Amino acid sequence: MNKTDIEWVKNPDGTQGYTWNPITGCLNHDNGLCKGGGFPCYAYKLAHGRLKQRYLANSNWVHWDPPENGYYDPFYPRFWENRLREGVFELGRKPKGIFVCDMGDLFGIGIPEDWTKKILACCKVYPQHRFYLLTKQPQNLPQFSPFPDNCWVGVTATNRDMFTWACDYLADVKAKVKYISFEPLLTPIILDAELDMGNIHRSIDWLIIGACTGTYREIFQLHHRLNGDTPARQIMPFGNKCSYQPKIEWVREIVEAADKAGVKVFLKDNLEPLFKRGDIWAIPEWASFNDWTKQDIGTTLRQEMPEKVTAQFASFEK
Repeated sequence: MNKTDIEWVKNPDGTQGYTWNPITGCLNHDNGLCKGGGFPCYAYKLAHGRLKQRYLANSNWVHWDPPENGYYDPFYPRFWENRLREGVFELGRKPKGIFVCDMGDLFGIGIPEDWTKKILACCKVYPQHRFYLLTKQPQNLPQFSPFPDNCWVGVTATNRDMFTWACDYLADVKAKVKYISFEPLLTPIILDAELDMGNIHRSIDWLIIGACTGTYREIFQLHHRLNGDTPARQIMPFGNKCSYQPKIEWVREIVEAADKAGVKVFLKDNLEPLFKRGDIWAIPEWASFNDWTKQDIGTTLRQEMPEKVTAQFASFEK
């Protein structure tokens, strides 16, 4: 259990939440590039970097053919069953927000159903905590529905096809909050007003939008895979990293559709390069959030959270 800097992983009181990884690893990649868009996977890099020996020491992996994959691949799916008995209960009764399996996929390809069921059962035991679940395999969600009320169930979508696919499966899922993470948003979603407004109303309570970040080499290679030799105007610095930014029109179309549907929107900090020209902020009204506690800025990126679930945690505040 670790404190996280992922902006949208919030405790119910609005402070930063935690990550918890009873499962690590994923099979949905080609040499560290996610099959859902071909972008670099940060979890793969960590698993093959400073976490390599720790992961290889865990022999509780998926024994597929060839079964020896777990011996040499630290990002092969592994179950850390001891983490079901430690970590969560150490946080006490005060409500926390916990992102489950940010170093893998709880509903991923090849993950044994028994692993996932044990983790969901653990989530249900701690109703005061909020558990964020996120997958790139929405077809596997309905078999675990209905989800405990303290589980927020989300799907990553980087393009139009993945968005449609996510909406179709989320419509058959019962969860208190259902959401889509457009991170990274790599192509225009091109919303069809009648079809997609219906999908948003029926399937989604919350939308997260973000850019892709990494080294300059990783981001330039991503741009080349997506756009060939066209000018790399979407490559922009972000802190000490490089980012591949969606076009501002793509973000605006999603936000405006969400507003019409009454769906909350969370714009990640890594979108800031879209709204900064030199040292001047130029956040349009549709992307801004008035924050009068920050007098030096006045407005910040919209980072809304669904409101309808906050009351359920009130009795656990002591």
